[in-house]
Amino acid sequence: MQMNFIKGWYVIYTKSRYEKKTAQILTEQNFKVYLPLNKIISQWSDRKKKVEKPLFSSYVFIYLETIKDYLRALAIDGVVIFIKFGGRLVRVPDEEINRVKIFLNQFSEIEIRNIQDLNIGEKRKITSGPFENYECEIIKIDNKQKICVRIDSLQQSLVAEIHSYHLI
Repeated sequence: MQMNFIKGWYVIYTKSRYEKKTAQILTEQNFKVYLPLNKIISQWSDRKKKVEKPLFSSYVFIYLETIKDYLRALAIDGVVIFIKFGGRLVRVPDEEINRVKIFLNQFSEIEIRNIQDLNIGEKRKITSGPFENYECEIIKIDNKQKICVRIDSLQQSLVAEIHSYHLI
């Protein structure tokens, strides 16, 4: 555990398919929690249904005030470990949490891509909507224009379709 603890958003890795339950238990224990949910259409053999699935598999975001909160959260059922890169806890800036919230409010059926897997295109500025004035990177997938918003702290990107007239 790093000595200079900074309060903020951190990432918990949960048991497989246990994100919603872990978020619920953490909330009941008075933690501030964010579990981004992606609305997708699931296909069964006899029907289609719109369901909410965690955007980041096995990840729950938690706001920690102190090191004691970190230790308390580790004891919660469903919490496996806090995500670390290079031996340091991953702290997600408020701005990135807000970007995810805005992105989920604007788009559905979002894809998650590792930053390294993307074919990065030109950078543009979005001219309208909740991402107005945000810098974004454009990628081409299946001949459709898509927007890519990076979440650098997680080394992930969110990808959704956007019309070219929203870009300059």
